[in-house]
Amino acid sequence: MSLNQQLHQESLRYLTTAPFRENDPKFIGAISEVDYELLTANEADFIELLYFKLKNIALRNKILYGLIRRKELELKDFFQKAYKKERYLDMRLLAIHGLAHYATEEEIDKVIDHFLKILMKRSETTPYNYQEYEFLRSAVGLPLLIKKYGYPCFEKALQQVEKQYDAMPEAFKGHFTFDENGNSVLLRSPRETKLMIERFFAAQYGR
Repeated sequence: MSLNQQLHQESLRYLTTAPFRENDPKFIGAISEVDYELLTANEADFIELLYFKLKNIALRNKILYGLIRRKELELKDFFQKAYKKERYLDMRLLAIHGLAHYATEEEIDKVIDHFLKILMKRSETTPYNYQEYEFLRSAVGLPLLIKKYGYPCFEKALQQVEKQYDAMPEAFKGHFTFDENGNSVLLRSPRETKLMIERFFAAQYGR
């Protein structure tokens, strides 16, 4: 048995028997050690149940990324429910990534119609929504869906993202992005980002 297999089995054993404590470092570590390439159908069922119990967004994010890679497990229902559960657009888009493998173009069109309604409201409720926008327009976001499926609805969604992104002040642009594997890529140092945004608000409110 490889080290990965051993860690995977130990993690699943712990998660299925230990009390549910999502802020416990041991619990968080066990979720991180799950190897989605080794996940059986029964284990996937358990991980799905765990996902819907979790309040911790970072842990749900890990699970979404992991299950997206297991296309043979027939997870359409899971991704439909995950899309409805999530409130942030980047998390909803991850669910769409998973759903797109199983759903028809017509089904995806309907989901993107709903997604666009939420997206367009963001420009009113969260005018400097750069964190969500950067994920949506990054290599792992809508461009990857366009590359994989070529659906016009994905193109339409990206155009709307870019329109809202372009409308933001320069202080909120170009700080980071994501590669095709979902890894964050810093384009500026956190200090530089903080200073640019602070200067913007200082100028806005005359401080």
